[in-house]
Amino acid sequence: MKLSSEDIQKMMEAVKMTREHELDCGHCYDEIDQFVEMELSGKNAAEVMPLVQQHLDLCGACREEYQALLDTLKAFID
Repeated sequence: MKLSSEDIQKMMEAVKMTREHELDCGHCYDEIDQFVEMELSGKNAAEVMPLVQQHLDLCGACREEYQALLDTLKAFID
């Protein structure tokens, strides 16, 4: 499989964003509900839970899970 220059660029960006302390998908998934609840209550979840925000910035699958939960809870609030 040959990678396109766009694929390589995305991988390089992801590598640059890595930090010494990171969450894996399982830990991120365990904390997404708390993260979303903070956001919906008007708190700065990214500031309180920076490792979750960092993981969401890097992981499309967890970001989709986060967005689905956020959209669902917003629908109940509205």
